[in-house]
Amino acid sequence: MNTTSTLTSLLDQWKTGIAAHDSAAVAKLFTDDAIFQGLRPYTIGPVGVAEYYESQPLGLTADYDLLETRQLSDDLVLGYLEVAFSFVDRPTVEVFLSIVARRNDTGWKLDHYQVSKLA
Repeated sequence: MNTTSTLTSLLDQWKTGIAAHDSAAVAKLFTDDAIFQGLRPYTIGPVGVAEYYESQPLGLTADYDLLETRQLSDDLVLGYLEVAFSFVDRPTVEVFLSIVARRNDTGWKLDHYQVSKLA
């Protein structure tokens, strides 16, 4: 398994869903019990993910650089990346993101998402 291509496939879908302001498409990338920590209090599962991205402004885009990957097991992959969230009307927000992807019977999905905004 190539951890980089596994995560890149998921992250490219995530990025596309964000740019299209399609919160349902983004939420489908997460497991039913995913821990999701954006820049607000955490939530569990796709419903919380959809609500988070639905509340984001139109025109939001995300560009990422995958910094590190680790294969934790046959069905778990960890990724650490730098993300630049760009807005139409305010400065870009740069964050670090840790993710864990889990393979289940429907393919790879995000099981953990943790944003850190380092000053």
